[in-house]
Amino acid sequence: MSAVEETFKTKEISKPKTAPILNRLLDFMSSVRFGVTQLCTLVVLSMVGMLIIQQNVQGFDAYFASLTPAEKLVYGSLGFFDIYHSWYFNLLLLSLSLNIVLASIDHFPSAWSYISSPKTSATRGWLLNQKQNAVIRVFNTADSDAAERIKTVFETNGLKSQITENTTSSYLLDEDGNKSFTETVNKTNLYVFGESGRVNRLGAYFVHVGLLTLFLGHFIALQTGFDADVRMIPGDATDKIQMIQFDLDKKEKFDVQLPFTMTCTDIQQKLIDPRGSIDVTNTLDWRTQMKVDDPEFGATLADISMNKPFSYRGYRFFQAQTIPIGNARNISLELTPQAGGEPVKLEISRMGSTTIPDGTHVEYEEFLPDFTFGTDGKPDTRSGEYNNPVAVLNVTPPEGVRTRVYAFSGNIADNIPVGAPKAGYKWRLTDFEKSPFAHVLSIKYDPYNGAFIAWYFGGFGLIGALCFVFFFSHKRIWALIDRRDDGSVEVVLGGNTNRNHAGFEDKFKKIAGDLENDPVRS
Repeated sequence: MSAVEETFKTKEISKPKTAPILNRLLDFMSSVRFGVTQLCTLVVLSMVGMLIIQQNVQGFDAYFASLTPAEKLVYGSLGFFDIYHSWYFNLLLLSLSLNIVLASIDHFPSAWSYISSPKTSATRGWLLNQKQNAVIRVFNTADSDAAERIKTVFETNGLKSQITENTTSSYLLDEDGNKSFTETVNKTNLYVFGESGRVNRLGAYFVHVGLLTLFLGHFIALQTGFDADVRMIPGDATDKIQMIQFDLDKKEKFDVQLPFTMTCTDIQQKLIDPRGSIDVTNTLDWRTQMKVDDPEFGATLADISMNKPFSYRGYRFFQAQTIPIGNARNISLELTPQAGGEPVKLEISRMGSTTIPDGTHVEYEEFLPDFTFGTDGKPDTRSGEYNNPVAVLNVTPPEGVRTRVYAFSGNIADNIPVGAPKAGYKWRLTDFEKSPFAHVLSIKYDPYNGAFIAWYFGGFGLIGALCFVFFFSHKRIWALIDRRDDGSVEVVLGGNTNRNHAGFEDKFKKIAGDLENDPVRS
């Protein structure tokens, strides 16, 4: 057999075996490349959900009607109208979460070694091979004194430092140039090791925890919660909300029983121009006050604004919309006595009442923004605009009969029955605070606080972790105190960092400069 044939056979015998398929699958699923690909895909799908109005967002019906039949077919088939609930979005979250867990298991031991077993010594050659290195000559001092001085300089520059010593053995060569194991030379060197920010090595795992918390909270909120709304009219009480189920442009609502009762006590709309309309364009904020009566926990008062939601027993209440029919939160009245005398001025809040000096009791019952008579001859409102505002009052004179009174904002002739003086007074509406007829609150039911976990712990935790990763770094500097054969001392410096190399270079040069200018150095 020739030497060539033997060589080929040897290569065939030493051919490495293929790794088991399970190992290869785990390696692929834990790879950083696979994780980054999934994360980019998740970002793209999230952008699709932002660009295409989702079916549970207000205004979707108009958006859906504006699409072409082809767009409706394609977007609907791909699940783009409800992408955050789609099977492939949840599968992607699960796969990415698994990748993060597996990658963390693979790489955590090496990252943890920086914390548990830091490298405190290094050879001269290794130090000089670092990007940042320097050799400082000559210290006219004992090795221990030099080490203490170096430690002081390190700590002055923000590095937590320690002094260690390491003994190395070298072999003498015999006459043939081989190692003489019977003749060895032991040399003990002092090292000063300084570092800062070593916890930054675990920053990637803080990011992983933030991402997993965000994904988990999102998944819990989607699987256990639901959307609903409730109409809040001052004075009305209810123990039901309307659960919303979306099917593209169709919205179905079902009554859901609550374990408590809600009573609306007040609604308010803060306007930019109090003399303008109650449109959204003229609004600063909406405010709803309600009382929650719970058989288990008692009464609770809630004040809900645009940027101030209310959470109670897994139900989170948000301002959603208004019923844009003009109303009045409070009214100002001027009463002119029929028998003569000074007019009486009153201010009454919605659902409120007051008593004037002669004992007449006045109750604020209703507000009609555009007064008219209906087909049945009863007072009504023509529209929701403040064209002909009227306050409807219930007036009870002392020892008299309760009477309904209409207070107009304009002057109405006395011979018109609806505006004629009643209960001894001519009634006029002088001013009022504009307010809608009702507010609609949006409700997110999240019994396990999945959204809270996702946004507060996951979201803000992720932001904090990313700031920690990118704005801080792990800096390490070693100093080898090397006494040469002539009795002089050299300090060999070497250092590295995991990021912000320009900033580390400046710090390294400053430390080297401080040691160069040390008064102990001769």
